[in-house]
Amino acid sequence: MLKKFFGSSTPDVPSAPVARPARTSVADLTKKAAYSLQKSGLAGERAAVYLVLDRSGSMRKYYSDGTVQYLAERVLGLSRTLDDDGSVPVTFFSTDVDGTTVVSVDNYEGRIEEVHRGLDHMGRTNYATAIRAVMAHHRASGATAPALVVFQTDGNPDDRAETLELMHQAVDQHMFWLFVSFGKKVDFLQTLDHLGLPVDHIGLFRADDPHRIGDEDLYDGITSQFVQWLRA
Repeated sequence: MLKKFFGSSTPDVPSAPVARPARTSVADLTKKAAYSLQKSGLAGERAAVYLVLDRSGSMRKYYSDGTVQYLAERVLGLSRTLDDDGSVPVTFFSTDVDGTTVVSVDNYEGRIEEVHRGLDHMGRTNYATAIRAVMAHHRASGATAPALVVFQTDGNPDDRAETLELMHQAVDQHMFWLFVSFGKKVDFLQTLDHLGLPVDHIGLFRADDPHRIGDEDLYDGITSQFVQWLRA
């Protein structure tokens, strides 16, 4: 805009491409997840792994460039090490629960984008509806292992009071909630991460620029917080 208004004749210089880590196969992601669990003292541990994905309007770019798909593949790698069945129940949310699917080693390729395209329009950001859905699924499953919920979002919720209430209620439900924040709107997530509850069942992994987060960084960020909760 400055060049246009002030008549500069300086030619446009293409911006440097964003340096993104190479994407890894699910087989190798599984090995990286296993190594991270081993470093954290979690080798042989079992947990039901869930993934919750934000579909508010601001997330559109992360679906279109494959970032959300790759997060699901990374969580699948973790599930193949932690979960008995090696699959990941996925909940898509915006104003409400937009849809669900299950990602496994047999159906993960392009699955997130496929389901996303088939859902209704992208809405607002209400965490509580997704939290309730995952809680209900875990109760209904009859699982005796704890749950590790990877909850991805890129913004603060519109239902803050309801979310806080649910997180207080979730203390005794044997579920660990690891929030993965895309972007820098993390003030509410930081509030959740410091509620001062008797058992700290909430963690935060900041991915200000999710394109630059390596596999090992993500896995270590998840497992280091998960193990603290398990030991507590």
